Amino acid sequence: MTNLNESDKAMRIALEQAKVIAVVGHSDKPHRTSYRIAQYLRQVGYTVYPVNPTVMEIDGQPSYESLEAIPEPIDIVNVFRRSEHLSDIVDEAIRVGAKVVWAQLGVVDEQARQKALDAGMDVAMNRCIKIEHASLLR
Repeated sequence: MTNLNESDKAMRIALEQAKVIAVVGHSDKPHRTSYRIAQYLRQVGYTVYPVNPTVMEIDGQPSYESLEAIPEPIDIVNVFRRSEHLSDIVDEAIRVGAKVVWAQLGVVDEQARQKALDAGMDVAMNRCIKIEHASLLR
């Protein structure tokens, strides 16, 4: 229940403790930002689950239609969807017991942030997980 935007230390801890990241809005197109960042997260050791109901698989890995369909507990829900979708994604993240909601650059919804914080989750908003990881853990 920490606003990670306000604490590099808390952000570093969240990234260090995470093992499983669900990437909501993961594209199957290699030129898209979500694809490239998910590849980076895999390369640095995270288990990454694509969440995109319009795609069956990405690079041979199944793409899941929802957070609920992912077969193991989720540490970070990394969001590549427009801000107006964030509240529903937070609701789903709460239902599956995710620890962190991480909204990428340009994705901001203060009510969704408060909802996640009230549910006991850590939240990063309008921040790139790749940039923060490279800055804090490399």
